[in-house]
Amino acid sequence: MSGDKGSEFLGRLDSDDPVLHAGGYLFEMERRGYLQAGAFVPEVVLEHPEAIAQLHHEFGRAGADIMLAFTYYSHREKLRLIGKEDALEPMNRQAVQIARKVAADHPGMFVAGNICNTNIYKPGSAEAEAEVRAIFTEQLAWAVEEGIDLIVCETIAFLGEAKIAVEVAKEFNKPIVLGFAIHRSGKLRDFDGSVADACKIIRDAGCDVIGVNCHRGPATMYPLVEEIVQAVEPSRVCAFPVAYRTTPDQPTFGSIRDPDQPVPNDVPGGLPFPVALDPFVVTRYEMADFARRCKALGVGYVGGCCGSAPHHIRAMAEALGRTTKASVYSPDMSKHYALGTDKSLKSHNQAYAGSLARNESGHL
Repeated sequence: MSGDKGSEFLGRLDSDDPVLHAGGYLFEMERRGYLQAGAFVPEVVLEHPEAIAQLHHEFGRAGADIMLAFTYYSHREKLRLIGKEDALEPMNRQAVQIARKVAADHPGMFVAGNICNTNIYKPGSAEAEAEVRAIFTEQLAWAVEEGIDLIVCETIAFLGEAKIAVEVAKEFNKPIVLGFAIHRSGKLRDFDGSVADACKIIRDAGCDVIGVNCHRGPATMYPLVEEIVQAVEPSRVCAFPVAYRTTPDQPTFGSIRDPDQPVPNDVPGGLPFPVALDPFVVTRYEMADFARRCKALGVGYVGGCCGSAPHHIRAMAEALGRTTKASVYSPDMSKHYALGTDKSLKSHNQAYAGSLARNESGHL
């Protein structure tokens, strides 16, 4: 493995301190008004680089170990859809440049290049496979030239596409992390075996870290992680869920339904995914619990994907036993005017605290 940082990353996996991954740039930039839902092309990298830099800083302060270059969906197929293929190379290069610049302010961080689902791959199609290979190759060539430490391949729903991603990534001699995206069926789209079996296949193909990301929230991703660590050495397993409350009946954020939606006719398609998921965002405590349980399994790489924000990542870092730059602002309810316990607080406000929590029947 070339490069000290790559070797350092691999060594970190074998420690008892998991690598913490911060993702979710696509959804967070859309929420902040810098990216259009639908095409989801990260033009913000070129149009508002300061916004990306700010989010990188926030994740860094929250305790993330991975500075993920925002090149998710910065591939040729996506740029073709919006008629801006001429922006492809500058977008990819600048994303890594921004990540590297911010990482310099957060010692110890690893800069990761990023490739993802192409939405082109079709099992058995040689033409599609060639297109996918070309997309991965050009993106990674630019990323490596700009100085990444490792490669994150994410949200891959086909075993065949994962194999291509690993084959291409290996050519660049960088550590490789790959996350499978598991839809509602619980399986990959082109493989009848278990997710754990698919992970073992890709690990044996030369992937350094393999696991699951996206689509599933902490509650429905964790059972998959328990299976994967039985097939792959736990320290080489990754898990970064979406920050949405999924259930066994609605195991992915795409399958969530909202019968209480007050304005269903205003929601595109009437579905919460992808722009009306707000009521289903998990708490920081749920993400922290996921990180804690993954660490107990020996998982070496954990984090957050779509929907996760800096407060989620900070909570995960603290659950892993860390104090981050942002921890100075972690919740301390002792000073709350009504719910707090500080002796200097006004007693009449503390006495009223119960009224804030009771329902109409008087119960808490």
